[in-house]
Amino acid sequence: MMKLDRIQEELEAVKNKEQAKKMEKYMRNQFPFLGVKTPERRKAVKTVLKQERVLDFQEIRPLLHQLWLLPEREYQNVALDLLGHVKHFPKESIAFIEHLIVTKSWWDTVDSLAGNSAGNYFKQHPDEIKPVIDTWMKSENMWLNRSAIIFQLSYKETTDWLLLKKVILSHSNSKEFFIQKAIGWSLREYSKTAPETVETFMNEYPLAPLSKREGSKILKKNKTEA
Repeated sequence: MMKLDRIQEELEAVKNKEQAKKMEKYMRNQFPFLGVKTPERRKAVKTVLKQERVLDFQEIRPLLHQLWLLPEREYQNVALDLLGHVKHFPKESIAFIEHLIVTKSWWDTVDSLAGNSAGNYFKQHPDEIKPVIDTWMKSENMWLNRSAIIFQLSYKETTDWLLLKKVILSHSNSKEFFIQKAIGWSLREYSKTAPETVETFMNEYPLAPLSKREGSKILKKNKTEA
């Protein structure tokens, strides 16, 4: 079983103060950094993982919790790396995923948790989609709202369009940048699968300029290339 001190040892060995300053500035000084770039971080994680290609969620949950408590942002990203090795999420794991979404929240962790962890979870437990997403959609927590909008990013033809449409319209008047961006992102991705549906939707409903701009990128590109 992986131990926290081993992970810390690997990352401490490659930390870089100058790089840390750049990373902190890029993330608007929301979190302190060690200054470990993504390739180096993942290499360190791979060293700790050794031959383990698939991880058990319940076994690594305590470690994920410990990583989330550490101040440097790389440790939360290590937790996301580890979650990427989880193939099966037990039904009760959505509560923990939600906890991570609303703790130390910023786009880098939330987008991975929503699009990857929650996205995979709901594919395995489709009966949980309606109650959970309805709660996230109505939440006063902006990051849960964003997660409700983008959890289907990788669903393609299996996207529940009626649900996505419902969530988008419930937040279409939002002045929040991260919500407007999420709406555009979700529409852009789905336009790769159902361009006519997305184009009709954007013509019928008022959306923020940012959402429309993001959502129409693929549509405009396709028309230019046609």
